[in-house]
Amino acid sequence: MGKITVETCGIEGLKVIVPAVFGDERGYFMETYHYEDYKAAGIDQVFVQDNQSSSRKGVLRGLHFQKEFPQDKLVRVISGEVFDVAVDLREGSSTFGQWFGVTLSAENKKQFFIPKNFAHGFLVLSDYAEFAYKCTDFYHPNDEGGIFYNDPEIGVEWPVPEGMELVMSEKDKKWGGIKEYVACR
Repeated sequence: MGKITVETCGIEGLKVIVPAVFGDERGYFMETYHYEDYKAAGIDQVFVQDNQSSSRKGVLRGLHFQKEFPQDKLVRVISGEVFDVAVDLREGSSTFGQWFGVTLSAENKKQFFIPKNFAHGFLVLSDYAEFAYKCTDFYHPNDEGGIFYNDPEIGVEWPVPEGMELVMSEKDKKWGGIKEYVACR
């Protein structure tokens, strides 16, 4: 117990988790998830699916969400570095449309808990990154939703270095903004 530190993020429900890392000359050991520790930190979810992706520098994935089957997510980077973003889409929330971003890396070993009804995305900052996450509901391909990564109404400050070319899926290039999201609800 007590092997994690939890940082709040200014938007209710979002949490950055810093695990205890035990290192010596051989390397390190850490628990990436322990139900009791997370429950004590207010993250009492049952995760039903683990996912992992790999991406190269400049890949931007998101901002995604599930419409009818929303998911809580616990995300982390196991190789490389990304800038990870969550946007509040909770109806009636005082922070609706606001975003929070955090750098996740294999080096800092931070994790990011994103509750249901947030849009989520990340930008790969290193040459290569492996991204892993747990979800509380299964992926439903016909339930995908998204918001354009650069919607000026949200104003995410992506740390895009000069000269970096963004690489996105065709789907991610075509999402509407938060105004379109609100109009469709």
